[in-house]
Amino acid sequence: MICIILTPNLMAKTPFLAPLMFLLLFAILRATFSVNITTDESALLALKSHITHDPHNLLGTNWSTSISVCTWIGVTCGSKHHRITALDLSSMDLTGTIPSHLGNLSFLASLDVSDNSFHGSLLIELTNLHRLKYLNFGNNNFDGEIPSWFGYFHELQDLWLYDNSFTGVIPSTVGNLSELETLSLYENSLKG
Repeated sequence: MICIILTPNLMAKTPFLAPLMFLLLFAILRATFSVNITTDESALLALKSHITHDPHNLLGTNWSTSISVCTWIGVTCGSKHHRITALDLSSMDLTGTIPSHLGNLSFLASLDVSDNSFHGSLLIELTNLHRLKYLNFGNNNFDGEIPSWFGYFHELQDLWLYDNSFTGVIPSTVGNLSELETLSLYENSLKG
């Protein structure tokens, strides 16, 4: 790491140094932002590739690298960090699976894929979404047991898992969700 200390004497002798350092700092910050939003974009493109049926071609025509990911349908970006904070794909008649890449949306606070035909099990990589406050997987075809790792979402306020094909028992770790206000599990094959 290079450290340059700007003394008044050095500044007087090299007037171009301060603007140059500003440009260097700006370039570093821009590259950091670009990498982060590229990570978010890649996660959504992976999701798009796991969608096997998009009858209204909503994602096919709108989710394109030629426009900013923050303008894609169903996507909301935060104003502070310009990262994806909400993803709402509800009621779009989509069919597919949720890829592990979705766990890379580290600023995501709200995820809603309800009223579609998503299927398969939920992958542990989703535990990376530690900022989640709202999670709606309702009215899909998800199966398997309700993951015990839902208990890691300490900020979660709403958890909607209704009308799927979940089996087994409700994991005790759901009791760790101290902020939880809504839990909807009806129309599954749960026992115990």
